Parts: sequence; structure tokens; C-alpha cells
Amino acid sequence: MYRNLSFWILILLLVSCKNKTEEVASKEMKHPNVVLIFTDDQGYQDVGVFGANDIPTPHLDQMAGEGIKLSSFYAAQAVCSASRAGLLTGCYPNRIGIHNAFMPDSKIGLHPSETTIAEMLKANGYATGIFGKWHLGDHPDFLPTKQGFDEYFGIPYSNDMWPFHPQQGPVFHFGPLPLYENETVVDTLTNQSQLTTQITERSVDFINRNKDRPFFLYVPHPQPHVPLFVSEKFKGKSGRGLYGDVIMEIDWSVGQILNALKVNNLDKNTIVIFTSDNGPWLSYGNHAGSALPFREGKGTAWEGGHREPFIIRYPNGLNGGRNIDTPVMAIDILPTLAEITGSELPDTVIDGKSVWKLLNGDSKESPQEAYYFYYRVNELHGVRYGKWKLYFPHNYRTMKGQKPGKDGLPGNYVYLDLKEIELYDLSRDFGETTNVAGEYPEVVEKIKQLADAMRKKLGDSLQEIEGTEIRLAGTIE
Repeated sequence: MYRNLSFWILILLLVSCKNKTEEVASKEMKHPNVVLIFTDDQGYQDVGVFGANDIPTPHLDQMAGEGIKLSSFYAAQAVCSASRAGLLTGCYPNRIGIHNAFMPDSKIGLHPSETTIAEMLKANGYATGIFGKWHLGDHPDFLPTKQGFDEYFGIPYSNDMWPFHPQQGPVFHFGPLPLYENETVVDTLTNQSQLTTQITERSVDFINRNKDRPFFLYVPHPQPHVPLFVSEKFKGKSGRGLYGDVIMEIDWSVGQILNALKVNNLDKNTIVIFTSDNGPWLSYGNHAGSALPFREGKGTAWEGGHREPFIIRYPNGLNGGRNIDTPVMAIDILPTLAEITGSELPDTVIDGKSVWKLLNGDSKESPQEAYYFYYRVNELHGVRYGKWKLYFPHNYRTMKGQKPGKDGLPGNYVYLDLKEIELYDLSRDFGETTNVAGEYPEVVEKIKQLADAMRKKLGDSLQEIEGTEIRLAGTIE
């Protein structure tokens, strides 16, 4: 009798252990870790697998080989603060009242009522950390710790907003550049050569400390935004001067993070994303990146301003070694992560849609009918619709025909007026050189209809239209 009883107890224990193991495994599959690496002003062509032949990026190249490369990925807007707002909230930046790049001591910031990726995942049990550049409000009410992040180390706005700016005095009057630890200023920077290393070390430490629970690690590097800084270990190592050296150090940082995931047996169940906030700041010449083969750069709606390198690696959920050319925008990252992690979407309206089926191969179509390219204060400059890109009349900047800047000093843009609607077939004309609006009037008309529908929602200051769905940014007295 006792033998039989012992036998059944053993069976029950084994079944219990099996169920527990399956429960843990299921939880791990449902709650992958998320690492989002976001660089600043990096051009499309500034990664080996995206065309760079003079900057070694072995870790990013390997990540692309093991993951997926998106060759038609767009930043939410072609400028710092607006782009970051779109990435973290899944909204077009103008929907939530965010425009341009915030200056120090700004009276506005990302509204605390908006839901960030960090807040969404934190509600699902994730540890959250940001190490790098914030730029969504430097007032205490707008810091990352008020937007869902458990930990913060980095700078509150762009690294050129400091007393050593080349135009300090005649144009700008910046104070010291603060370095934050959570909500406390722990230093003011006079040299940034160790900042990439510090951000990397903090990121690795965060992974080590949170290896036993799901986590969201956001690494928004201040580089390669000017002024360029690199540590001694990469100085003079690339074939593209200081700019290339900086990219090599960022690639090293990616390698350190990937290695930390592997050492902690987390690499297969971690989503790692690498991309940038907007295209290169072309006025800085040899201190700027390359958007080739695309037109223009940062601060424009042309392809070079918005199209960015994008790599995603997630061995447990995605087959690697693929390239996807279907358009995707940064606003789609939040809802995609929500679907993968089983997290709840924000209660408020967002613009992004999950592209999980596109990534995992279940679909080849974008869930978005079109993408809209706003700039300045709510100006609708362009629309991407399938293979087509249409531009409405607007004023834009270019370095074409201008003397470029050199060694940290900017050149001068010239401003041009686009006077008529222009249409480009991006499947044949990457560089947007041939306007085909006259040949495809039906395409122009369709995109105009889409644009008019979006203007009703989000407005368009070029046509003096106020949208009905605009929300306000956070403000302080």
C-alpha cells in the first residue's frame, strides 16, 4: 500500500514539475525581453549591411544575418524630439503636440498622460531602463522616470546644447550640459569621449541585474550627432574619419549588449532592435553621415531625412537572414511590441499598427495604407503610398550647390520652394530624381484623398487646417 502511495505521489510531483516547467517556458515565450538601440542623426548608408564599405560594423552585420533587415523603414519625423515621441508612443508626433527639437529649459514636454513603450511594458511586469539621450522634456515633470522608466542615466537633450557649440554667443547661449542619474544631475560634461562607453556599461549592468525577469532596455545613443566624440579605443580606426570611428564604437556597444544577453542565456528570447531617429545632418560635411542612395537628409521629408537603417533580431520568434522592403514606420514599433509581449495598448488613439505578421512572414503587406511625413509645426510635406512617394508644395532646405561644413563647423543651407505636387516611383527611382506626377494622375488623386482625410484628423498648417484629434503636449508654468 505504502509503495503504491509513494508511486502516485512521485507521479503527481513529476506532473507538477512538468506543468511548472511548461508554464515557465510559456511565460518566457510570451514575455521576451526588449532592447531598443536608437542612434542620433545616423544615415541610411552608415552600416555595413546597408552599404557602408569604409566603416567596419561586424556586430550589426552579424545581427542582420541572424535577424531581419528592413530596407524601407522610416523615422516618425526628421528631427530629434518629434522622432522620439513617435517612437515611444506609437503616435505621429503632431497628434500629441510634439514638434521640432526641444531646447534646454523648455516649457513643454511629452505629456505624462501619454503612454510610452516603457509604461506599457512596465504594466506587464517589465523592468525598464533608459541609458542615453532623452530629449522629450528636461523639466523634472517630464524626465524618463515620470514616463515609465525605473532607471535613467544620460543627457536630457542633444549633446550640442552646451557652451562649446561652434555658434555659442552669436546664435546660442547654452548653459552646462547635465548628466543625469535618475532625477539628479551627477555631473556636467566638458568632454564626451567616454559617454558611449558609460552608456554601454550601464546597459550591460542593467541586463545582468534583471536577467531573471522580463526587461525593456532603451539605449538612445547621443552619437553620431555632432559634436562627435569617440574613445581612444576607436580613434582613427575607420576609413571615414572621426564620423566612421564613432559608428565603429556604436557597433562595439551593440556587440557588448548582444554578448551580455548571450552570457546570461537571454539572447534567444530577447527582441533586439537597432535604428536611428532621422537622417544625417548634411551641413556638417565630413562630420555627417551618408543617406545615399537617397535624397537630402535630416530636417527634410525627402527619403534621406526619414529612411533609416533598421535591424531586428529575435531568434525565438523570427527566422533570420531576411530583408523586408515593405514600408514600416517607427510609430509601428509600440503596437508590434504589444502584440509580441501580450501587453495592453494605450487607451488613447495611436497611429501605429502591429507589423508582427509582416516580420514573421505571415503577410507581405503593410497594415498601413499610407504613411504621412510632417515637419516643422504641423506641416504635411509628403505621403508614402505603396511604391509611391508624393510631396505637396512646401519650403525645404538643401546643401546642393553649397559649401559643406568641415571638422565640426556647419555649412549653410539654402532654402527652396517646392511649388507643385511631385510624385516619385521609389521602386525605380531611389534618389527621387524624376517627377512622374503628370504620368499618373490617378495615383496623385488617390494620395490627395488620403492626405485630406488625415488633415481632418491631424491638421495641416500649410493649408491652415486644424485637426480634430490633436492632443496637447505637457506644459509647465
